[in-house]
Amino acid sequence: MENFTPVSALIGGTLIGLSAALLLWFNGRIAGISGILNGLLFRQPGDTSWRLLFLVGLISGGGIYVSLFPDDLIDARTNLPVAMVALGGFLVGFGTRMGGGCTSGHGVCGLGRLSIRGFVATVAFLIAGMVTVYLARHILGIQ
Repeated sequence: MENFTPVSALIGGTLIGLSAALLLWFNGRIAGISGILNGLLFRQPGDTSWRLLFLVGLISGGGIYVSLFPDDLIDARTNLPVAMVALGGFLVGFGTRMGGGCTSGHGVCGLGRLSIRGFVATVAFLIAGMVTVYLARHILGIQ
């Protein structure tokens, strides 16, 4: 973690938590990205606009940050095979369906609501991530 800055991490975490709390308080919805995107793709009447606005805000917020702080960018990896990236995307999507939500839904919102299910899912995500990094770096030699 060469570029860790506690102030920006604290501000970012606070904004994420505040956004998730406001969405729950005012809309009664959990701020899990996979659930929001799933609800947008498989529309239900009267349940589309807030989902679309949430995702537009998520993407434009990242774009605004990049334009304001271009020196904070990390170099994107461009040397990965397309098949590996596609397989990774499929596995993430499969895992979020199997786990009943994604890291944002369980980790941010579930833990914030003191959900046992969210806690168990978050621990499982973290362990799976650590095992994956270990296998990729030390067994497969991917850096």
